[in-house]
Amino acid sequence: MIAKKPPLVAAAEWLTRKPVRARQKPQTLGVEAEHFAVAERSRLAGLLGAKFRITEAPGLLEQQRMVKDEDEIKVIRKAVLMGAALFDTALAHIRPGVAESEVAAEMEYAARKAGADGMSFETIIAAGGRSALPHGRASLARIPRAGFVVCDFGVILAGYCSDMTRTVYVGHPSRETAGFYQAVRDAQQAALEAVRPGVTAGEVDHAARNVLKKSGVGRYFTHSTGHGVGLEIHEAPRVASGQREVLRPGMVITIEPGAYVPGKWGVRIEDMVVVTEGGCEVLTPTSKELISI
Repeated sequence: MIAKKPPLVAAAEWLTRKPVRARQKPQTLGVEAEHFAVAERSRLAGLLGAKFRITEAPGLLEQQRMVKDEDEIKVIRKAVLMGAALFDTALAHIRPGVAESEVAAEMEYAARKAGADGMSFETIIAAGGRSALPHGRASLARIPRAGFVVCDFGVILAGYCSDMTRTVYVGHPSRETAGFYQAVRDAQQAALEAVRPGVTAGEVDHAARNVLKKSGVGRYFTHSTGHGVGLEIHEAPRVASGQREVLRPGMVITIEPGAYVPGKWGVRIEDMVVVTEGGCEVLTPTSKELISI
């Protein structure tokens, strides 16, 4: 049905079309709170009046979407490969003096030329001191002559998202910076090895966090280890401390520990994986060796 009125108005009219019996209790209407703005809820309540009581519905769809079928995984594989190819574009344009936004623009242009529906999220290119910002979207800041550059990006293909992060170094890394990078890489590998059916998302997070703690940089890991990916860039399950969701074959998640020293530098390494019967398959094909530019 194509409604001639705003969707919220049309939905309210459809819901109130059924006649209400005298003294009938208000009907309960569940809404997806994660995707429903407060203003929209208030407007809908006004349109429905006393006939309905609006409440937050359980995440039934989110639970259903956690496990992907073979066709979905096939599309996600293609999205991951298309996204991974953009790293070569990034490497070709990351140079001292180039604006972060220029690198991001070249990557996004290449994605469109390759057939992507769009980017999964606003591309992150964060260089030098800005690499310490976990979500440092590409800015007009120029890439310095020396320092880490965090590249976090993904594409949407046939409606499904990809997500990956690689961190490179402009100049010659010192023993300290190389060691910092290796600590994050070891943490990511530990988390990857922890992914298997029957393990909780919290246990995977702990595997990464424990390695960083032993390396002496645990206090700089300020976000979760990963999240589900599918039709949306952030889906269930959340791979974070204390999460009790048990991993099952067919779940597609990111593994992306990072460490960020405020005002100094940051490193993050991220792969997408699919949980298999015997563990997990890493979908991201890109090397994780520290690249110096």
